[in-house]
Amino acid sequence: MISIDEFKKLEIKIGHIISAEKVPETDKLLRLSVDFGEGTARQIISGISAFFPDVSVLVGKRCAFATNLEPRTIKDLESQGMILAVSGDNFFSLLETTKDVPEGSAVK
Repeated sequence: MISIDEFKKLEIKIGHIISAEKVPETDKLLRLSVDFGEGTARQIISGISAFFPDVSVLVGKRCAFATNLEPRTIKDLESQGMILAVSGDNFFSLLETTKDVPEGSAVK
């Protein structure tokens, strides 16, 4: 269990995926370029490739991301956040919003 004060430290924002590509020589990784309304897109590395054989379907989606995690290097690529999703034995779904939610909107 964590306290509500600890939970409040997590920053979750809506990001607009502007590009997506498979990371070469990996089976699971995708490199996403995501606009959070900050002036410069962030690079997010995510292990969701198995769920998106055609990565172009991700472009244009507005999804929830954890944006205040410390950057992490994965396969020599810096990841500047984490995309949020739900999954189970027989399902996987990104946490998406409608197109009218602006980039950088905070999830509260």
